[in-house]
Amino acid sequence: MLVGIHQLHYLPWLRYFEKIARSDVFVVLDSIQYNKNGWQNRNRIKGPQGAVLLTVPVRVGYQQRLDEVRINKASPWRRKHWRGIVQCYGKAPFFDRYAPMLEETYAQSWESLNGLNRHMLHLFVDALGIDTSIVYASDLDAPGEATERLVQLVQTVGGTQYYSGAFALEAYLDAKVLASAQIELVLQEWRAPVYPQRYGAFIPDLSILDLLMNCGPDALSIILGA
Repeated sequence: MLVGIHQLHYLPWLRYFEKIARSDVFVVLDSIQYNKNGWQNRNRIKGPQGAVLLTVPVRVGYQQRLDEVRINKASPWRRKHWRGIVQCYGKAPFFDRYAPMLEETYAQSWESLNGLNRHMLHLFVDALGIDTSIVYASDLDAPGEATERLVQLVQTVGGTQYYSGAFALEAYLDAKVLASAQIELVLQEWRAPVYPQRYGAFIPDLSILDLLMNCGPDALSIILGA
């Protein structure tokens, strides 16, 4: 059984959903350390002038865990993000199909970054038609650090294979630890597909919003190269 593992992201990109769709079980790391320079609270959409960065303002302390991060409610970010989405995709082919669920999401007053990202994860998984089982690391008894914890998570959900991005081998993943636990390492060999976009030259690695708004029900097959 193939297991994918990744942290929660805001408006995740296509590679994220390819990992979910290919996996039998996807484990969400929802209590790891927050990375202020990462993509846990931001991502890009596409407008007439190119890529547009949408960032959720947060209140964080030193070495704070992701499940402790609170959204800065003093900022009018929800109105700005929704307005930006409407401006960028209001005339996209499938805007009317996905606008209601997004407008409802941005109408809610979110307290925590995890709460927002968890809601969006399931929103997009459903929109794409992915049926992978999704579990949260905080609900599992899987102690340890780095690769040792990945082994614990894979074993806890009954996995025999770990689906990983290739960059992880350079950053933190110890393939020998996986091998000693008899877990097969499967590397994600995936290239961002080219699909119809508005506003000129194609830009890869945008939020899943861009693909959904432009390609609608064909989005998952485009992600999987089917």
